[in-house]
Amino acid sequence: MKALQGVKGELEWSEHSVPACGPGEVRIRVAAAGLNRADLLQKAGLYPPPAGVVDILGLECSGVISEVGSGSRWQVGQRVCALLAGGGMAEEVVIDERSVMPVPEGLDLHQAAALPEVYATAWLNLFQLAGLQPGEKVLLHAGASGVGSAAIQLCRAFGNPCWVSVGSAERLAYCEALGAEGGALRGESLESLRDFAPFDVILDPVGASYAKLNMELLGEDGRWVLIGLMGGREAALDLAQLLVRRIRLIGSTLRTRDLAFKGQLLESLVDKVWPLFASGALSPQLEAAYPIKDAEAAFAALASNQVSGKLVLVIDPDLS
Repeated sequence: MKALQGVKGELEWSEHSVPACGPGEVRIRVAAAGLNRADLLQKAGLYPPPAGVVDILGLECSGVISEVGSGSRWQVGQRVCALLAGGGMAEEVVIDERSVMPVPEGLDLHQAAALPEVYATAWLNLFQLAGLQPGEKVLLHAGASGVGSAAIQLCRAFGNPCWVSVGSAERLAYCEALGAEGGALRGESLESLRDFAPFDVILDPVGASYAKLNMELLGEDGRWVLIGLMGGREAALDLAQLLVRRIRLIGSTLRTRDLAFKGQLLESLVDKVWPLFASGALSPQLEAAYPIKDAEAAFAALASNQVSGKLVLVIDPDLS
């Protein structure tokens, strides 16, 4: 099979051995794979896969099951999407069946490839780790990103007013169309977010450069969920504020979680979130689908920070 790797900062679509399908596993003929910032970092050599995980790029994919191992609950021919620790940008992938979800009703395989990573991230961090309750206010940094787009829609669906920080007026308008109440532009000043504070939950992929402001924007019993370090890793904090206002700082990564944890998370997604696609309350927000031969262009587009929503790579154009 062919698969995509990042080698010394370059992308290589090359031949790889075909993995065997063991008990409790499924083989997926891949239709498309979602592109995430983690793929950019791995390509650059800054985010190696966890121990024991293949170095093929791709944290999510969609396709059709072509083989099942003994004891699997899945069947050959089912249309599925999957959350992976790596390996999704390949013609085939073999994974534990707990990593697999059905394609939501009404969606095609390209749209489905854009769902697992961002919806799992948003659902885990807002509703499970932060324990978001109806009516609580949310601030989403990088609100027009894939995770931000998912989070805005989930907040709207579950009764949580949300605000965003974004890079342009166009991206703010995009977020407001999805359901955000408003927000602030990075290039100007985030100080205007104070007009909407205090927030109950902040979802933060930025880190150090927003740390001081985050502390000031949170209310009593606020939860600051840190999921990335785009703005640096070291910050000075007034820890007294954590004590006085009972603020919780929650560090969270998904890629390195074990299969049991991920399996339970995906079961919750299928139960609580997937029906909302069929009803129209949620949408994939797929900005563009690139053929695999244009992978470099797709990676460059994501790196430009101008993408609103998600990008996917089409691996097999005969599957949709």
